[in-house]
Amino acid sequence: MDSAGHVFSVDLLERYAAKGHGVITCMATGNDVIVLGTSKGWVIRHDFGGRDSFDLDLSAGKTGDQPVHRVFVDPGGSHCIVTVLGSGGPETYYTHAKWGKPRILNRLKGLIVNAVAWNRQQITEASTREVILGTENGQLYEIAVDEKDKKEKYLKLLFELAELPEAFMGLQMETTSVGNATRYYVMAVTPTRLYSFTGIGLLETVFASYSDRAVHFMELPGEIPNSELHFFIKQRRAEHFSWLSGAGIYHGDLNFGAQHSSTNGDENFVENKALLDYSKLSEAGEVIKPRSLAVSEFHFLLLIGDKVKVVNRISQQIIEELHFDHTPDSISRGIMGLCSDATAGLFYAYDQNSIFQVSVNDEGRDMWKVYLDMKEYAAALANCRDPFQRDQVYLVQAEDAFSAKDFVRAASFYAKMNYILSFEEITLKFISMGEQDALRTFLLRKLDNLAKDDRCQITMISTWATELYLDKINRLLLEDDTGNGGKLASENSNSEYQSTIKEFRAFLSDCKDVLDEATTMRLLESYGRVNELVYFASLKEHYEIVVHHYIQQGEAKKALEVLQKPSVPIELQYKFAPDLIMLDAYETVESWMTRSNLNPRSLIPAMMRYSSEPHAKNETHEVIKYLEFCVHRLLNEDPGVHNLLLSLYAKQVDPELAMAEADKVEDDEDLRKKLWLMVAKHVIEQEKGAKRENIRKAIAFLKETDGLLKIEDILPFFPDFSLIDDFKEAICSSLEDYNKQIEQLKQEMNDATHGADNIRNDISALAQRYAVVDRDEECGGCRRKILMAGGAQRMGRGYISVGPMAPFYVFPCGHAFHAHCLIAHVTRCTNRTQAEYILDLQKQLSLVGIRGTRDSNGTAEDEPITTASQAEKIRSQLDDAIASECPFCGDLMIREISLPFILPEEEHLVTSWEIKPQQPLANQRSLPISI
Repeated sequence: MDSAGHVFSVDLLERYAAKGHGVITCMATGNDVIVLGTSKGWVIRHDFGGRDSFDLDLSAGKTGDQPVHRVFVDPGGSHCIVTVLGSGGPETYYTHAKWGKPRILNRLKGLIVNAVAWNRQQITEASTREVILGTENGQLYEIAVDEKDKKEKYLKLLFELAELPEAFMGLQMETTSVGNATRYYVMAVTPTRLYSFTGIGLLETVFASYSDRAVHFMELPGEIPNSELHFFIKQRRAEHFSWLSGAGIYHGDLNFGAQHSSTNGDENFVENKALLDYSKLSEAGEVIKPRSLAVSEFHFLLLIGDKVKVVNRISQQIIEELHFDHTPDSISRGIMGLCSDATAGLFYAYDQNSIFQVSVNDEGRDMWKVYLDMKEYAAALANCRDPFQRDQVYLVQAEDAFSAKDFVRAASFYAKMNYILSFEEITLKFISMGEQDALRTFLLRKLDNLAKDDRCQITMISTWATELYLDKINRLLLEDDTGNGGKLASENSNSEYQSTIKEFRAFLSDCKDVLDEATTMRLLESYGRVNELVYFASLKEHYEIVVHHYIQQGEAKKALEVLQKPSVPIELQYKFAPDLIMLDAYETVESWMTRSNLNPRSLIPAMMRYSSEPHAKNETHEVIKYLEFCVHRLLNEDPGVHNLLLSLYAKQVDPELAMAEADKVEDDEDLRKKLWLMVAKHVIEQEKGAKRENIRKAIAFLKETDGLLKIEDILPFFPDFSLIDDFKEAICSSLEDYNKQIEQLKQEMNDATHGADNIRNDISALAQRYAVVDRDEECGGCRRKILMAGGAQRMGRGYISVGPMAPFYVFPCGHAFHAHCLIAHVTRCTNRTQAEYILDLQKQLSLVGIRGTRDSNGTAEDEPITTASQAEKIRSQLDDAIASECPFCGDLMIREISLPFILPEEEHLVTSWEIKPQQPLANQRSLPISI
């Protein structure tokens, strides 16, 4: 074990524990409570949990020696059962932690109780629930005591040894829930046998079932000073048992969760049974049997002589020896017994006067080494505390497998290591042995164990694994080509080849995000693995490579399936359209027709390439089918699409259909004429009859156009040697049409001239228009008279003054405004931009007026004329801005309807109109008024 410190240590707990009431004869513990029995009939309770301790005299009023035979304490430290061997016969007492006086259990009078089994799962402080007692004469009893009743509730005989009457020396009980019922597991030992009982229901029912079936037991003959049975309890559940028998320590694991058949070994809830022979504990060949036993999770504490030997339960090796400091009067007998407190996790030893505490210091810290030495690797890993310990376990496993030439298995264990061996050391091991498969396995397992943030190492290892896969595939191909092993060997090789390919593709799929794209593609290309290159390209969504590969292989359908994926860019449809339609026109067009997001114009180059190839007369023209789909189903109006469809119709010698398509164009007259010209050209070039007949048909075709085409439009389509006489009738008809158009244009020109004269007359009349203003007419803004005398402050600069009057505006509706009033009203009612524009014009007009006044006093002769012209221009703009319509009768007034009565900037005025309730005066009284 670890030399840094002992696992078990001994401390003196109480030197004179019997307190002068004789010597200690027995001891029991539970939940930091120690109960001693003495040779003079005293029961002494030491409570280290903070509760009261007390001494009870069970020999009071009795003569003779009254030694305590056994004491038993429940795991909670509340209930205690004591058996006293008095001169009048054995008596059994019950006492509670709250009592100051014990109660005799009269129904047990005359019975020597050697063992007690408590129901750990159901016992409470107030009630013992069912308790099993084992007696000296081989009987098992059930008893229950409630603290408030001060006596036993009942006593039932459960079982009696008839075949081999022996004393029961140890008892243990465990329960589990099965639905609404309880399953009991009971183990009992005599000096030579271990009995097992189990069943569902009441304890009485369980033991009654053995009246008609055999009791399961294990017999180990041999002499033993004191047969003992112990359960190791962890979190209130028994995990393993140990029996101190004459032949050795019989022990094993307990499995109470297994569902056992009631007819086939239902008592076999014991697993991994083993026997520790006492010869392994002997010194100098002398076998000394232990006098007492205590059990921890991984160790046995054996009282041999005056020492306690600690034995590892798994390795069966002695790891420590514990020694005790006795008082002089206790040296003769030494340590008398051991006991354990499962609740507190402590062990105790006692001699005639003293109590010793045995503490445990992390007893499982080196168990991984114990299991590793025994090659129980799973258990060793389960007991490892840190990665370094786990690495040592993996190392031993890996080296064992490597030595056995199981290289692939060794690789799996090496891959789990992180500290002991470096990555390079491990890979060199496999390289030196030429084990490429094992090396690949190591790399793959290493990838599984690496953290995601080790990006560089993951990429490096993945790339190396890729090359090893490619090497493996090539080796399998070479083996298959040689065919040395015959047909069976070839089939096996092919099967391995296919499985390797499948595994490699799965690897590429898993590692696509960590593999370097360019490096991986170069590797695949260098090894000639085109299919895997395409597969990897599809994983990386390089669809161009994938589609190109399928086209090269002539697999148009697969290429189209790739292009149909939503993640494939639409541009690839257009790029590969020419190759695909030449490879398989039907599948290509069918694929196009399933995609509503395709732009047919971008497919025109591919369709023209297909249309330029010769086709059988009865063959379905796939391009025409697609174009008809675009026109009729998708309602496509692209001129290029219609032109191509029309030209293909024309190539099919179907002018009627071509004319019908051309006539569908309504909004674009130029396009419609262009399409009709194409049809006309085709009709003229396709006619093979006499010249006059061709001309006659061409003239008839002109009539179909409803005047859209003229004879001069189609003349270029005829041969140069055609006689003009053949077109005499059509030319004359065309000339007559032109003559009519000329006469119509003349009439329209005369009408336009007459209209222009009328407009000029109207303009002249407008210049002479005037309005009469009554002398009492008021300004619509200031409500003062329009014809009032305007002082200097009233005269706006830039305006022509009319005597002493201020400038004003008169509207046809009759409203009149002073110029400055109109400007103020309009700027107040219009939007901010327009108001700023008006004010700016007014400012410019004022500045021009000031400049004109200054210039009139100077010497220059041409500048006043320029200033007046500029002022006239600005005044005209100002007139347009403020006087285009009457502000009371035009749009400005209509827009004011939507404005609120109170503008946002006038919100403060609202509060001044609020009516607040008046507070009544102190001497006022309110009288009710009935209406």
